Amino acid sequence: MAVDIGGTFTDGITEDVARGRIWVGKCLTTPEDPGIGVSDVIDQMLLQMKAAASAISPASIRDIVHATTLVTNTLIERRGARVAMILTAGTRDLLEIAREVRYDLYDLDLELPAPLVALDDCFELQGRIDADGTEFQTIDGNELNELLGSISTGDYEAVAVCLLHAYANDRHEKMVEAALIQHLPRMRVSLSSRVAPLPREYERASTVAANAYVQPLVADYLNVLRGELGRKGIESNLSVMLSSGGFTSAEAAARSPIQLLESGPAAGVLSANNAGGSIGEAQLLAFDMGGTTAKACVIADGEPGIIHSFETARVKRFKKGSGLPILVPSIDLIEIGAGGGSIAAISALGTLAIGPRSAGSVPGPVCYGRGGVEPTVTDADLILGYLDPLRFLGGEMTLDLAATQDALARLGKGLGLSAMQTAWGICSIVNENMANAARVHIAERGFDPRRFALVATGGAGPVHAVDVARRLRISRILCPMAAGAGSCIGLLAAAPRAERNLPRRAPLSNVEWNDVDQQLDLLRRDAAAELSSAGADTANVEWSLVLDMRYEGQGHNVDVTLSYETIDAGLADTIRALFDQRYCHLFGGLVPDGRLEIVNWRLIGTSPSMLKQFTWADGRAEQMTDRPRGRRDIFLPLENNVGMVDIYDRYSLPAGTRLRGPLILEERESTFVVPFPCDLLVHPNLTIDVRLDEEVVR
Repeated sequence: MAVDIGGTFTDGITEDVARGRIWVGKCLTTPEDPGIGVSDVIDQMLLQMKAAASAISPASIRDIVHATTLVTNTLIERRGARVAMILTAGTRDLLEIAREVRYDLYDLDLELPAPLVALDDCFELQGRIDADGTEFQTIDGNELNELLGSISTGDYEAVAVCLLHAYANDRHEKMVEAALIQHLPRMRVSLSSRVAPLPREYERASTVAANAYVQPLVADYLNVLRGELGRKGIESNLSVMLSSGGFTSAEAAARSPIQLLESGPAAGVLSANNAGGSIGEAQLLAFDMGGTTAKACVIADGEPGIIHSFETARVKRFKKGSGLPILVPSIDLIEIGAGGGSIAAISALGTLAIGPRSAGSVPGPVCYGRGGVEPTVTDADLILGYLDPLRFLGGEMTLDLAATQDALARLGKGLGLSAMQTAWGICSIVNENMANAARVHIAERGFDPRRFALVATGGAGPVHAVDVARRLRISRILCPMAAGAGSCIGLLAAAPRAERNLPRRAPLSNVEWNDVDQQLDLLRRDAAAELSSAGADTANVEWSLVLDMRYEGQGHNVDVTLSYETIDAGLADTIRALFDQRYCHLFGGLVPDGRLEIVNWRLIGTSPSMLKQFTWADGRAEQMTDRPRGRRDIFLPLENNVGMVDIYDRYSLPAGTRLRGPLILEERESTFVVPFPCDLLVHPNLTIDVRLDEEVVR
């Protein structure tokens, strides 16, 4: 069973592993208590399973994999725990000073993200580790006890510890942890040497502060979820999706919840990769658009990129540098635009603007009829004819067309536009913004978007994907089975993953190979224990190394990937060749006479993953047919006018069906809008494959 909490909808998919059958659940997210939505979705799936086979019971559930926006929302809304932070003497104001970088040089009213830990809650401790890991000054036990006494009198729920150079030697941080356990045994403790054992002091401090800030809330949530599952009769392993695209045990997730920051979007990327891989397409642009945001990821040669530093909770949504830096591994995602619930309004300049405000699930878009009054992207989709007001969520939710028409007419009046013109203006701006952001994202990684196929997932992804692809001059678009709950497909396709870091800065010509080999072996054993707790067969784990490298004198790193084998001096030539290849790909050439250095060794263990094939467990269609079930007017961009197109029940289409667009395919969880001339094919795994005509993308 896979369950994903999104900003607007909570999705679930249960798989009958032996036969590949799936049941799907979907409901509005309940932001006041996310567990309510999770419980509702699980109940939906249990009822479907019972109807399909009475022998299937809650006790039959073997594993549950979960993804959640809880960490992201807690950081954005600033509703986490009160944290005490212990830092090395002289660095108390580290979070306040940050990087002293203006992310917008010309903004005179620049707003910087406020630290998660107030200055009054930061405590200094004498004692220091040098940059090479040697102890420069010991910790005074009396001073430490006095400091803990001060913390005990405060109303703190968690403690974050970030001491200088703890990535090189964690001895001092572990001494502080031991003292905290002795004096404050119920206090939750986060160590920077455990959460983010990497150089860059401010980024490491920001990461451990964020981990401590969300830790009590996530731990309590996972405990409540376990209890709710038990009351439903589900006594199974509970695993949680990581931002890096693997999953770990609930216990490990509770200790390091910051690793879950991008868990839902990461699962969407895995779903896209599974869909592309199943039909032999390895060059993919994963496009996941939900109710709140849209994100994209480049998948080259069947492998999504992994980054180890990114931002969250940005003050300015699309301004790099305006958020809190986080040092954890994550699939290389970029937020490229608004979601279906993003609100459209007239800007201060008198132009149409979309977002960053979102209607979310409460009150939601105007068409939901739940109190929303400001038009959103979803409302525009309805007016354009892309959504059927009587078949939303398979007919379980009727959309208010009249209220939506009125809301867009009011907005358009201020722009001198009709409701239809305003609706297309909203969609056109959103799609162009997403295409522009994706174009830059792809180019920065050294690729040409025309060589990729775009894979649409998320509730709103299939509605907008074809037009976004056209603007990128991408001719092939894939829409996988159950695309509206795509993150859950990714959760089912995910494999356990663990990562460990060994910071060892040294010239490539002067690496202490024996020491590195011994330390990596210790880290491998520790990572294997975590993988085992997540249900992995450690005998079959695939191990790899990612080296953070650069030329001496440079400030930023290039990642070099190789298999984990014997570590000795004979590896140097291989590492150099791989670095040269990677550097040339990114920058087009090498630095003459440059000396290479390794900054960090990353050891990654992953269970083997297999491409998943699914079939519907329930009867999704009364009969299989390639005939349309109706026709309706939709807005056709090339004609700049409405036109009548065929409407198909997606799951009535048998494998091998070939159709010509424009057309619309409807399913319970989403709607696939194809408003351009194209050829369409239904693959055996029910993935829809669209090939736009050449003149459409020219």
